[in-house]
Amino acid sequence: MEKRTLGKSDLSVSKMGLGCMSLGTDSANAEKIIKAALDEGINYFDTADLYNYGVNEELVGKALASIRDQVVIATKVGNRWTENKDGWSWDPSKKYIKEAVKKSLKRLGTDYIDLYQLHGGTIDDPIDETIEAFEELKSEGFIRYYGISSIRPNVIREYVDRSSIVSVMMQYSLLDRRPEEVMASLKENGVSVVTRGSVAKGLLSDTILSIKENQWEGKEYLDYSSNEIKELIESIQAKLLHDKRSLNELALQFNLANKAVAAVVTGASTIEQIKDNARAVNSTALTKEEWAFLHMVTRESHYTAHR
Repeated sequence: MEKRTLGKSDLSVSKMGLGCMSLGTDSANAEKIIKAALDEGINYFDTADLYNYGVNEELVGKALASIRDQVVIATKVGNRWTENKDGWSWDPSKKYIKEAVKKSLKRLGTDYIDLYQLHGGTIDDPIDETIEAFEELKSEGFIRYYGISSIRPNVIREYVDRSSIVSVMMQYSLLDRRPEEVMASLKENGVSVVTRGSVAKGLLSDTILSIKENQWEGKEYLDYSSNEIKELIESIQAKLLHDKRSLNELALQFNLANKAVAAVVTGASTIEQIKDNARAVNSTALTKEEWAFLHMVTRESHYTAHR
């Protein structure tokens, strides 16, 4: 699988990363899925301390321990579980980040994290303090690089201007083109975009093609109504889908066609999902005609909040 450089770092990541949140808590099953990802040429694994109260990090670390130097492990910080683990609070403080990284390292069974990401963020955060924490962790050798996971233009702008982030993780799909407004700026500043949500909760996957007329009810997405999504899928199906091109391919290739995007992170709870997604990202890139059509039939939207 093709690998791309992540921002200004020396990290070379497969153009498809495995989003590990949906691995579950069964160690044997998680190991099988991660092995299937490795077999497909995936070297980029994204987890977070929030997932399953840290168990996800443990599973990922265990499965990758024998090839640690051959993979890129990304995890996240900032969401702090309550003592009863019945909810979490936001804590981007330097003190918490420097405590949390040690716990993540222990769970992952490694002495460094390739990409440490702030798991959110607001414009009211102590941003300079947060950046200082990441920079110290870099100089201390606990992390190699850092980034943020955010869809807030004002937060992204501050980190691009004031920090040395190498990536921003953003939700991006044919049904959510809002990130495009910041992508050119990120590209110019040497910051890569890592995308998630590329199939829009399954609305852009091949399974949607077989649903019945009465099953469309309740399938709204952002500012698209169920009927609008149905009509959009039908127009894409009529114009672009054929024996050699699937909806899943178009959805993932749409992400990868943007020059700011280094990788698309997809989740998987089965080996077949890994294989399907790998086939999609390894398929032929969008032609100019396909790209133009998809841009024509979908909305160029913008974030209304967090300006």
